[in-house]
Amino acid sequence: MEHKARVRFAPSPTGDLHVGNARTALFNWMFARREGGCFILRIEDTDESRSDSAYQTGLLEDLKWLGLDWDEGPDIGGAYGPYRQSERLDLYAAHLKKLMDADLAYPCYCTEEELEEERRTLILARRMPRYSGKCRNLSEKEREALAASGRKPSYRFKVPRTTIEFHDLIRGPMRFEGEAMGDFIIVRSNGMPAYNFAVVIDDHLMAISHVIRGEDHLSNTALQILLYRAFGFDEPVFAHHCLILGKDHAKLGKRHGSVSVGEFRKQGFLPEALLNYLGLLGSSFAGGREILSRDEMIGAFSLFRASKSGALFDEDKLRWLNAAYIRNASTDALLVRLEPFLRASGYRPETLDAVWLKNVLETVKGELTTLAEIGDHIDLFFDERYSPSQEARRLLAAPGAREVVGAFGAYLNRAQGDAAEIYAAAIRHAKEKSGARGKDLFMPVRAALTGKIKGPELDKVFVILGKESAVKRLKRAEQEIIKA
Repeated sequence: MEHKARVRFAPSPTGDLHVGNARTALFNWMFARREGGCFILRIEDTDESRSDSAYQTGLLEDLKWLGLDWDEGPDIGGAYGPYRQSERLDLYAAHLKKLMDADLAYPCYCTEEELEEERRTLILARRMPRYSGKCRNLSEKEREALAASGRKPSYRFKVPRTTIEFHDLIRGPMRFEGEAMGDFIIVRSNGMPAYNFAVVIDDHLMAISHVIRGEDHLSNTALQILLYRAFGFDEPVFAHHCLILGKDHAKLGKRHGSVSVGEFRKQGFLPEALLNYLGLLGSSFAGGREILSRDEMIGAFSLFRASKSGALFDEDKLRWLNAAYIRNASTDALLVRLEPFLRASGYRPETLDAVWLKNVLETVKGELTTLAEIGDHIDLFFDERYSPSQEARRLLAAPGAREVVGAFGAYLNRAQGDAAEIYAAAIRHAKEKSGARGKDLFMPVRAALTGKIKGPELDKVFVILGKESAVKRLKRAEQEIIKA
């Protein structure tokens, strides 16, 4: 086995990339980069009924979008390929033969119905549901008869009645009793390898040094260690991180809302923000910081600081992080990322003045928590989209609002010169004439100018709108007050 750390992320192309799996990929990637090792991408596509090439394409795209790169994989090759399990079937067949020749595995002719009945009986008897082993000691004649009847066998590993112990880098000493497991399937009746069988062979042949994955694989690890020992393979180092949980402390699933990388991508989350947040879940970075670049995350990552307890997924915290990344992004870079979201909101960026659009974005980006919100925040700069909200109408109808808006508008009608100076002077005039202060002064002006009761700094909004647009809107606002 090589001395250089070699880790892998091995998703199944049976669905979209779940944020929990993305975090597993991230932990493996950070470990490899910190240790100067190799990060390998392997596709576990032996479930023919559920695997889909479209999902595989999506998995790779989402990983790349997050900024995770790999050193070996199905798209770039490598010295230990192929990197799709469906292309490694001859290797699994050869290793099954080794176990059969050593009398460590046997064919099982039980049907699914028989196995289910056996399981039901054990549960009713309040016993642990595990395979009874009834095919383990069939004679050759009995096996031939079952095969002749048309039954296709699966193959099971003969589990020794022994204790399996290993040290987990995150969880410490672990212990499982082989007696409680039952002989498990290593090759299905359709000839496809079962998960635990294929994983052991692949990890060994690919010289994987560390297996970093979720705690839901702990019971699998015990089975895999039995196979490592049966083959005489060196065992990798295991590290099982905690799972991501919903607010109800159950494993994060669709009932909790968005759970896939693709969903967050479509909603306008930045890859840096999502990656940063996933890195915080179940891991404390050195220094206790929360906003870190990829390189900073690599430098601060350690499996020894990984949590054993479940990590709660807090979308509000993710939105806070995303908003911080948006605020800190350069306007030019942000404009490129915003283009599809602008189009989805009905805008054509190529028809808008570039300098004007940059000024608008500079003004509103502090209000955004996701890129998808851009339409709701820039519509206030378009006169044709100006339409006071219900909240704005109520505010404009409040006592004193008409006097504030009227005084502000009266000054605008006769003002000339720089827009910023006009705004400041108009506010002073409205204050003097109405006697309003604080929110009683600024909120009616905001409602009249933007049609909203919240938004970016009003002086900056006014400069972009200009006097002419502001005057038109004030007249419209006065009409709203009269209607009210």
